[in-house]
Parts: sequence; C-alpha cells; structure tokens
Amino acid sequence: MTKETADEWRGRRAATEAALYGPGGFYRRPEGPAGHFRTSVHASPLFAEAVARLMCRVDKALGRPSELDFVDMAAGRGELVTGVLAALPADVAARTRAYGVEIAGRPENLDHRIEWLPELPKKITGLLFANEWLDNVPVEIAEVDSTGVPRLVLVRRDGRERLGEPVSGAEAEWLARWWPLPAEEGLRAEIGLPRDLAWAAAVASVDRGLAVAVDYAHTADARPLFGTLTGFREGRETAPVPDGSCDITAHVALDACAAACAASGGRVLRQRDALRALGIAGARPPLALASTQPAAYVRALARAGEAAELTAAGGLGDFGWLLQPVGMPDGLNGPGAPLGLGDLLVDVPDHEEQ
Repeated sequence: MTKETADEWRGRRAATEAALYGPGGFYRRPEGPAGHFRTSVHASPLFAEAVARLMCRVDKALGRPSELDFVDMAAGRGELVTGVLAALPADVAARTRAYGVEIAGRPENLDHRIEWLPELPKKITGLLFANEWLDNVPVEIAEVDSTGVPRLVLVRRDGRERLGEPVSGAEAEWLARWWPLPAEEGLRAEIGLPRDLAWAAAVASVDRGLAVAVDYAHTADARPLFGTLTGFREGRETAPVPDGSCDITAHVALDACAAACAASGGRVLRQRDALRALGIAGARPPLALASTQPAAYVRALARAGEAAELTAAGGLGDFGWLLQPVGMPDGLNGPGAPLGLGDLLVDVPDHEEQ
C-alpha cells in the first residue's frame, strides 16, 4: 500500500469539479446524463409541454416581443429545449430564439433552430429554465468534529474521506446564516455558497423575463442532519466517489439561492403545485370515454399516469421550483399593474404544505 501524500486529498468541491467536468469527466461522456438517471424531462413529454405553457405566459407578460428567448441551462443532450420548441404554438415558436447551454459538444441531429453554447447568452428576454443544474454545482462539505467545530471534508479519488481545516471566511458566514450546525459530532452540511453565486450570475443574464431553477431542494426549516451528498450510476444510487464514473449530486438550498439575487420577488414552490398551475394533473379520464372512444381513453389514461408521476408526493412532485422574475414591470392585468408570480402561476399555494 502506497503512503498517502497531502496532494492526494482535496476539498469536495475541487474533487467533484474534476470528476464531473474535467477531461474525461462524467458530464463529458457520450451517453449523457440520461444514460445514468431519469429527470422529469425524460419521464414524460408533459413536462416540456408545461414549460412551453409557462413560456407563453412569459411571452404575454412581456407584451409579445418580436424576439423571445428560451434558454435550457444544463441542457444535457437537448431533450427539454427540443420538447419545448415542439410544444410551442406556431406564432410563439416563430419568434423564439432557442439555446441549449452545456459543456458537452452539440448533439448530432439536434434541431437546427437550437443554438448550442458553452455558457449563457447575455441580455435574455424570455425564459431561462435550469432543470437539475444547481445540484451539480460542486460545493464544499462541512462536518462537525469531536470538539463541536465544523471542518471541511477532504476526499481522495477513491472516495476515502478525512476532516481538514475548520470552515472559515465567507463559507463560515454562509453556514451560520443558512445551515447552522449544532455542536454534535458527525453532523454535516453542504455549503451552498457556489450555488448562490452561480444562480445570481444566471439571473443577472436575464434582462426581462423569468428565471426558473428546478431541483432537489430543502429550506432553512428542514435542513437534513447529515447532508444529502450522493452518487448515481446507471440508474442506481451509489457512493459519491470522485473518479468520474458517476454523477455526484446534493440537494439545493433554494431559499439561499433566491436571497442571493439582486432581482427581488423570488418564490419557491413544489413541482406538483407549479405543474398543476400549468395544467398538468393526474386525474383519470372519465370511464365513459373507454366505450365511446377507446383509443382516446388509452391515450388520456397514459397521460394521466405520466402526470401523476411528475406530481407525485415523495417523488418528482417534491422537487423545488425557484421562480425569479426580472424586469417585468407590467402584469397581465394591464399596463402599470405590478407583475406578481400569480400572473404566471395562478392559484399556487406556498412552498409549505397547506
């Protein structure tokens, strides 16, 4: 067994960055994310239909501009942006500039209307949609030691861990505000500061419109005691070993991300509430349809099943949606009316269960 050296140990953020995005990293592999895990985008085309409906509401709120942007952040292999373009009404699609933002190269046979970029475009007018992006922005992990002090977790390429220096500076300030750790050995937190900065930068690219982040999430009143860091490989949860063989992910403190933005008015909802407000519900079709139009009944039943999966409690329906409007001074109720998120998502309850 070789002797360990200091340079073999790195903070979780640096190790994850290299494992996911470095040469030969997980997100540069040819099979793409869909080869290893299933998001709402892959679960049903209804998700893209709902996003297209939200795009139409943003378009209306902006006064139907001559050019409208749809930006799919962390676009994978372009599944969402392709589905949204297909679901948009023809008049909206004709005005839409579609972008997929992803570090991997442009997928083969991607719709020619989609521009493929390694970073966000500037001065977006329209909808920026980031589905399961922030959970893959690498963060440091803090763990409380035997004396009650939160320390950074260091990791080797093989996944072995040890504790490093005490958390300090801006990271300590973030912990104190957003995820204070009791002085109990073994408790963990994910220091979400890089995600706050990444989201604030993304929102800053929106000139007029709406930015949406959809992710595994938690808020200050319900932080997990031991963190959420994990890995995924070929559809199964696995140890978060930073060797490039698996996805490495952790849930997102969306409340902290919202507070980090200069744009005000951000709101966190559950996916089931957002999708229901956008017309996606899991109600079964009337049984009478089975005898009068059996083919239509089968199609409606399949859609209901897909909608139920997207909105299910304990599953995809528990995802958080952070909605951040930017530069939209007029509401849907006429010029001069302040734009609230209720103009875009009608009758949506707060994040907490009602």
